[in-house]
Amino acid sequence: MSEPDAPWPVEPWAVRERELDLDQLARTESVFALSNGHLGLRGNLDEGEPRGISGTYVNGFYESYPLQYGESGYGFAEDGETAVNVQDGKIIHLMLEDEPVDMLRGSVLHHERVLDFRTGILDRDVGWRSTYGREVKIHTRRLVSFTQRSVAAIEYTIEAVEKPMRVAVQSNLVANLPAQEEIKDPRKAKNLGAVLEPRLARGFELRAVLAHSTRNSQLTCAAGMEHLIVEGGTQDLHTAVYVEEDLARVTISCQLTPGKPFRFVKFMAYHWSSRQSPEFLRDQVTASLANASAEGWDGLLRDQRAFLDRYWEKADVTLEGDPAVQQALRFSLFHLLQAGARIEGRALAAKGLTGPGYDGHAFWDTETFVLPFLTYVMPEVVRHALTWRHSILDLARQRAVLLGLAGATLPWRTIHGEECSGYWPAGSAALHVNADVADAVRRYVDATGDDEFAENEGGELLVETARLWISAGCYDHDGNFRIDGVTGPDEYSALVDNNVFTNMGAQTNLRAAAATATRLPALAERMGAAPAELQGWRDAADAMFIPYDERLGVNPQDQGFLLHEPWDFAQTSPEQYPLLLHFPYFQLYRRQVIKQADVVLAMHLHGGEFTAEQKRRNFDYYEGLTVRDSSLSACTQAIMAAEVGHLDLSYDYLREAAFVDLHNLHRNTGDGLHIASLAGAVLAVTNGFGGMRDSGGRLRFCPQLPSDVPEVSFAVTVRGARMRVRIDQERARYELETGAEIAFEHWGEAVRLEAGTPLELATPPIAKLPRPAQPRGREPARRDG
Repeated sequence: MSEPDAPWPVEPWAVRERELDLDQLARTESVFALSNGHLGLRGNLDEGEPRGISGTYVNGFYESYPLQYGESGYGFAEDGETAVNVQDGKIIHLMLEDEPVDMLRGSVLHHERVLDFRTGILDRDVGWRSTYGREVKIHTRRLVSFTQRSVAAIEYTIEAVEKPMRVAVQSNLVANLPAQEEIKDPRKAKNLGAVLEPRLARGFELRAVLAHSTRNSQLTCAAGMEHLIVEGGTQDLHTAVYVEEDLARVTISCQLTPGKPFRFVKFMAYHWSSRQSPEFLRDQVTASLANASAEGWDGLLRDQRAFLDRYWEKADVTLEGDPAVQQALRFSLFHLLQAGARIEGRALAAKGLTGPGYDGHAFWDTETFVLPFLTYVMPEVVRHALTWRHSILDLARQRAVLLGLAGATLPWRTIHGEECSGYWPAGSAALHVNADVADAVRRYVDATGDDEFAENEGGELLVETARLWISAGCYDHDGNFRIDGVTGPDEYSALVDNNVFTNMGAQTNLRAAAATATRLPALAERMGAAPAELQGWRDAADAMFIPYDERLGVNPQDQGFLLHEPWDFAQTSPEQYPLLLHFPYFQLYRRQVIKQADVVLAMHLHGGEFTAEQKRRNFDYYEGLTVRDSSLSACTQAIMAAEVGHLDLSYDYLREAAFVDLHNLHRNTGDGLHIASLAGAVLAVTNGFGGMRDSGGRLRFCPQLPSDVPEVSFAVTVRGARMRVRIDQERARYELETGAEIAFEHWGEAVRLEAGTPLELATPPIAKLPRPAQPRGREPARRDG
């Protein structure tokens, strides 16, 4: 997969756009999106137009709609859910005398935007001249607060150049902006049109509040804006407020004198509920605006920087020798923070709050790719994410009953908790979601020692997910426990028997549930998990059938996978990828072709179940079949390539995962960022080059670097103790930064690291291996061109 040229100059702590490219608006709106996990603003231009996709999102706020089937069936998901673009408060129009500032008219003399990862600020500098010759400089700064969860703010500065002029600023709050044109691509959002119905509209002085409700889901969102004039307010100032059902506008008119800028701050606040009245939400909004105004722009900026300083101290991942990858890693880390920092009771979606792709749904991506990183950096976010999973457990129990299963069947894709995928082979058969969530619970509890969570939300998730496997599987005549008719991570296979990833995940889930319920008898008693049931879980785990082909010496992806005819890659042109948009699933399901890592992902998460030689043979075999039509694949292939000894290939895959959005590798960054791939790029360093594994309740490191990477470093926090890991070509240095001690393994050797006593341990030499082949045209871009 080739890497197109990136439009960004390489710098370590920012992404910078040096000129306005109207053909790339949707893409840059995603890259420059700001969020805190609760409130998200796409990086739309301040003027609101031109735009790619308008977007202001509040986590969990959605509209539902009936799913349409040509031929429905029992157990099919009934309703879809899609994230709603709520009231947009980013729009600020500017009139110079009688001429609007418009990026499509006049002359754009200068245009630069910078997203700074250390401050969390999106800066924009514009020089613009009207057709008549009026010229202004505009500087805006935008933030979404990490410390005030519902608050965003824009600092807006205008300065006349050469000539005095009267200007009018129209600061808007707008509902029901037209959505993008609908395109037949299952990865894009459903366009439902104007779904927000007006409930309340109020304006006073420089403040306005609008409240709207969705038609079907019956959720209400109130949004408000307040304005504070901080410079130039005596220059013949006039203000007005205007409010109607879908529009609130504050207008500020003043006389501009060259050299004397006019500056104001726009504060925005958003609250929503399924039960509270519009008036109650209005009061919450006005209170949030009052608090934000009291802090002022400087106060919000100070708090933002302090929050990010604390984050980078524990989250930064460095890779020497490749400034472009270093920039991409920090871009990834910044957006991971933005996606999860303040989710508090809500899901962490596949696109975060950066765009409408996948309708704003949460998938298993979160537990398998995002939470493994956050567990060792911001475990409190992981607890919130898993608590949300627990909050939808009753709906998952109902879904299990509908499917004739026990326990809980967690949804493949959702916002509110119901399964809302019309693609039933995944929505009904991707049972591995249960194991993915259980693995995240196990990892979080091991890393934090949070027994209160284990005895309540986490333990209940483990018990109910384990019960599913007993009802979904059965023993065959040879005494093997089988799980048939499932869909694994690879979406180019479906409804298969004994998918390796699913069976290994179920095995781990069963063992973790049995161990937790045994260790916490109050949990077992409350959940009615008697000793006989726990033993049944252990027995099923021990008897789990893991397919293996003696002839090829590899694990088939599923029991029948190797019987299929290989895909004809030689007759597939580059323009026919992704295959799902050009070939029927009927053809994909009948061939050996893999959308995303499946067995290779199983080897990453359940590495103790494979020998080193099995890992190498499996990896090489599946390299020749994996087309990476999913952004979730490159990072996993990077991790396992490093483990089996293909370090140069690992580095190439790391770059692909890291550049997926900065370089728009899948041509759909405009719909929102690929949060799991961004997390996977970080894991490619920590788990790939760092060789970090965490199964079995103990951290292990097998570090090794490609020859052209001088050093990497990252931090890991375990039970309150933070360890810094630095790896160079010959050794690994482990140093405790906070806490008393951490126990782990280095290349199989048990190590205990204590405060004040860093350890330097040698890394073994690496044998050169022949590089495995990928499908024609799907090779990762090589660093040497």
